[in-house]
Amino acid sequence: MKKQRRVSRSRRIKGKTNYHKRLILLKSESPRLIVRKTNRYIILQVVESNEAQDKVLFSVNSKELLKYGWPNEKSGSLKSLSAAYLSGFLIGKKSKNELNKRIVLDTGLIPSTKGSRVYAVVKGLVDSGIEINFNEKVIPKMDKIEKLEFFNNVKETINNGI
Repeated sequence: MKKQRRVSRSRRIKGKTNYHKRLILLKSESPRLIVRKTNRYIILQVVESNEAQDKVLFSVNSKELLKYGWPNEKSGSLKSLSAAYLSGFLIGKKSKNELNKRIVLDTGLIPSTKGSRVYAVVKGLVDSGIEINFNEKVIPKMDKIEKLEFFNNVKETINNGI
């Protein structure tokens, strides 16, 4: 019988990890789309877990949108709804050929809010052709996402470049 070791709960006390939610996500045995927001960027990772050891398969930072035609003078808006959608679209295009399973959304400690950047990422991922379960009611409206004048140019560049 394997001896169970006690996990340090300091991350729970500091409010950095929800172990109950993490256990549910690990039991699904599906790759996870991890969405993290910083003050300047949106960071996305597709992670696969094997015996609670996470392996990052694909990673995208919204800063990468600058390579695809996002104007440098608008680099302060790399955490907007448009940037979130395009980042989700970019990671979907990067991972489309190698992911055969459906993906599970892992938002961590980000609260689930209707029309938020997290769900803009999900919409971008779905539009790129990746399968993920979600409710249509929480997705932000496309007119809010596409309000930047250079949005379609960046999307076409991502679509043609990958």
